[in-house]
Amino acid sequence: MQRIALFPGTFDPITIGHLDIINRALPLFDKLVIGIGRNINKTPMFSDDQRISWIEEIYKDNPKVSAVLYEGLTVDCCQKVGANFIVRGIRYVNDFEYEKAIADMNRSLDNNIETVFLTCLPQFTSVASTLVRDVLRNGGDVMKFLPDVVARSLEQRKKYEV
Repeated sequence: MQRIALFPGTFDPITIGHLDIINRALPLFDKLVIGIGRNINKTPMFSDDQRISWIEEIYKDNPKVSAVLYEGLTVDCCQKVGANFIVRGIRYVNDFEYEKAIADMNRSLDNNIETVFLTCLPQFTSVASTLVRDVLRNGGDVMKFLPDVVARSLEQRKKYEV
């Protein structure tokens, strides 16, 4: 049986913190599906297609990584992609409390799905998509928090907006 994991999130945009979790999760699983969740309560800064494209470009040479869009319950997405694991990154203690509650709910919905927590490396604890978006909206430089593919894409976008 293959060990397939889902790493759910909005990835709006994908950051070097996300890559840290993805890259450290890869040796643990046979396949890692990046699940871009659509949340009706959030309006993303970047389109679904853009976020999928970034992930596909970053991991184009790694057949273990794929990306999907999903709405609704994360456990339903797990069932669709055949994942028995959910990967979540933890930056701070309060992240763990929040994520544990979600993991407990997910387990109660499907007891065949286990959540695996990976702690963030110290240099990535302040890197969050929400903060990156806030800095972007206010004209700040976020390039050091983004994978090269994303940074180049945003630089190109900026050229056309001027």
